Amino acid sequence: MSQAGRAAEELVETARSIAAAGPICDECLGRAFGRSGRGLSNGERGAALRLALSLFDAVPVEGVCWVCGGLFDRVAEWADRAASEAEDVQFRTYRFGVRLTPRLEEMERYFNQRFPTEQAESLKHAFNREVGKRFDALFAEKTVSFDAPDLSFLVDLEAESLTLHIASIFVYGRYRKMVRGIPQTRWPCRKCRGRGCERCGFTGKQYPTSVEELVAPPLVEAAAADDDRFHGAGREDIDALMLGSGRPFVLELLAPRRRGLDLSVARAEIERTAAGKVEVSGLSFTTRKTVELVKETRARKRYRMRVGFAGDVERQAFDGALADLVGSIEQRTPARVVHRRADLVRRRQLLEATGRLTGTGRAEIEVLTEGGLYVKELISGDGGRTRPSLSSELGVEAKVIELDVVDVISSAFPDDRVDIANGLT
Repeated sequence: MSQAGRAAEELVETARSIAAAGPICDECLGRAFGRSGRGLSNGERGAALRLALSLFDAVPVEGVCWVCGGLFDRVAEWADRAASEAEDVQFRTYRFGVRLTPRLEEMERYFNQRFPTEQAESLKHAFNREVGKRFDALFAEKTVSFDAPDLSFLVDLEAESLTLHIASIFVYGRYRKMVRGIPQTRWPCRKCRGRGCERCGFTGKQYPTSVEELVAPPLVEAAAADDDRFHGAGREDIDALMLGSGRPFVLELLAPRRRGLDLSVARAEIERTAAGKVEVSGLSFTTRKTVELVKETRARKRYRMRVGFAGDVERQAFDGALADLVGSIEQRTPARVVHRRADLVRRRQLLEATGRLTGTGRAEIEVLTEGGLYVKELISGDGGRTRPSLSSELGVEAKVIELDVVDVISSAFPDDRVDIANGLT
């Protein structure tokens, strides 16, 4: 007998043993050999095997399948429930998952141990595919995807529940903050922690608005999203402006029910409602990977500062102090943020420093720094926690009066900007 003939005989003998063990549905009988043959579904393969077995009077006993308990008879029910959940959601791709009951998990283990075959397909995989096929028939031009689908359904057989997860939409862009006193993201009231109290006027917020609250609403509304998360490439101080080409960010729209957004319309609406407080540019769709890139890239920063001195400063000494500052800066976590950040000593690079005296006890300074350098403390010294500092180099107390972030620079960002020209503008 040929090798193919022996394989066919072994397949039939295994099928006969499975059928003799008790009532079994065509799906479970067929999936025991799911990887053998082509062009047949598990149900069709099981029916063909059942027919072949009937020629030898080995017809399986009728009744509820002892392996799946009739699970495959409910495929249409679960697909229809999923279709109802997705009825008003825009999507292109989807996938199904299933959480088996303890009984089904145990029966699946027993089935595979008692009747091991190299061609078997798992119960989970077979059920997900069959529900997906039924679901696919209800929606035109939709495709199953296992790589970041728009919709993910989880059938929980123990809880008899179906959960729909709608994948987030990610929008990349840059923002410019044109007024002071606005934080980057929502800031809950320190006293009530967002619940609302007299101190915050029962708004639950420490500040009336934020960059996030000025940028997100038009996009949340356009996407019919449940909420948003704002991911910035660092953040400027509340009292600082963000100028130049702006700070990169990703806005994550949570559970969006519409995906066909016109970002040019959204941008116009953002700038209309922000009324000059915030501007956005370069809006484009991106992926979750960009969130990690934006948050973890240590970009260079260019700052412009108005600085005040406690005494007179000579031009020659000022120029010399700036030149001497360029290089390695040792910073202990600033006193103003140590309550929320680890108290560590870090070394950062000051790459460039230029400036000019603008009057008695006043100067304008522009610096280019490695990411993570605290520039206010670079000027003041923070009681010796930053060394060297402009104060220590001059021997005169100095502090930042106004701070502007002029640029956030890294070729790693999606828009791959080129560094702007050096010098004051």
